[in-house]
Amino acid sequence: METMAWRKISLSKAVLRLHAFCLFLALGSFVWGYNVGVLASVLVHPGFKDTLDRPDASRSGIITAIYYLGTWLSYIALAHPAADRLGRRYAALAGMLVLCIGQALQAGATGSGAFAMVIAGRIVSGMGTGIVSTSVPLYQSEIAPAKQRGKYVVMNHIGFVAGLASGFWVGYAITFWDNARGHSLGWRVSIALSFIPASLFVAGLPFFHESPRWLVEHGKSEEALKTLKFYRQGFFTADEILHEISDIERSVSAFRSSGLVWTSLFTDASLFARMWRSALLQFMAQMCGATAMKYYLPMLFEALGLSPRLSLLAGGIESTLKIACTVVEMLIIDKAGRTLTLTLGAAVMAFSMMINGALPLAYPNNINRASDYVCIVFVFIYSFGYSMGFGPAAWVYGSEIFPTAIRARGLSFAASTGAIGSIVIAQVWPVGIHNLGPKIYFFFMAINIACVPVVYLLYPETKGRALEDMDVLFRGSATVSQTSLLGPEGADGSRSPKGFQRLENSNP
Repeated sequence: METMAWRKISLSKAVLRLHAFCLFLALGSFVWGYNVGVLASVLVHPGFKDTLDRPDASRSGIITAIYYLGTWLSYIALAHPAADRLGRRYAALAGMLVLCIGQALQAGATGSGAFAMVIAGRIVSGMGTGIVSTSVPLYQSEIAPAKQRGKYVVMNHIGFVAGLASGFWVGYAITFWDNARGHSLGWRVSIALSFIPASLFVAGLPFFHESPRWLVEHGKSEEALKTLKFYRQGFFTADEILHEISDIERSVSAFRSSGLVWTSLFTDASLFARMWRSALLQFMAQMCGATAMKYYLPMLFEALGLSPRLSLLAGGIESTLKIACTVVEMLIIDKAGRTLTLTLGAAVMAFSMMINGALPLAYPNNINRASDYVCIVFVFIYSFGYSMGFGPAAWVYGSEIFPTAIRARGLSFAASTGAIGSIVIAQVWPVGIHNLGPKIYFFFMAINIACVPVVYLLYPETKGRALEDMDVLFRGSATVSQTSLLGPEGADGSRSPKGFQRLENSNP
């Protein structure tokens, strides 16, 4: 009977809506990922190099890193005001428009000011991305049921890696446009193609419901209840929906009466416990080497003996496999948990970096083709580790642990440390490869090794917990919702009084 009931629930309209809407929201991350992936091919495109007067490793690093200056500025000053004042969906819409302006500046770069236009475009695109990359997972987190929240937020990363793969494949296809016109326009067209998914995203967002938690925070409880019914009917009973909306209202009211404000992220013990964990997680997610792999993958494959065109092909295959890996993560993250997938992913990445550092030193100058092929394989294995760990889980964790009133601000501040990590790595990688060669991989290996005990020992598990229950997990002093005295929801929506004592005795 339970199996049949669960099957009926799984096919409810609300569940189908949740999947469809979260996948559509992932279109915003698709544009973000596409712009990351396509830049890898743009940086090695002959026409782009000629337009920018053959930029050296340092200038290429600046082009890559300056984007993250834009995202950092956005995370600090733009993303959270947009998400809090405009709502999650209109913030995402505004961010996408800003992102498109930046892409237009890059695609139109020409003449003596081409480098300046690319730099300006990268900064503006980064600012738009900062808004989109936080508002989308916020929305997904706030509309998802507690037991499936990880799955729905991981859809955001599926969109990102799908865009990343698309960017590599477009870059590969552009290499076949090798006449004079392709030399001049190929890289511009590859950048401009991002306007197609961006337009679909902007056109669809006004038809979405706003996040019920944002609506409650802004005094629109009746509209919030309608929205929650829209996402829950057939999945939860009417009483459970009313209980959830009451829990949200209670949590919002408790935070207001507590006297806490956004600066409490740095002064209140419970909130700071969430702030530094989320920030460190975002920083580790970039310092593990992921930024370098995204932007310099074709150059890395070329160093392993592949031709420029074949390097782009390999990059497309690697990014496409990331989609499958992220789908696997989507299916297991709510069962295995956040901390287990993070630690296993970091261990896999550390081992992969060790192989890519050791074999080229043992067999330098591509004297052993088998060694080069093993390194290529472990680049793919590294991507598997990232897609099963830091890639999606850092955003899942950061989007679920903060109170509603400061969730956007908390996630944005945390993401800003990821932007700093990306700036550092985007500069370190090309210079490190140029001066140290494969030894640079040992630097990233050490970081990934260090991440394993840090995550395992310092990060409490959040799977299955309602957003309103995070206060008890991090030992907050605000009024705790009734659901925090109960265990995670069962498949039928029921709860049992288990787990509370374990959480109270934890020491996050």
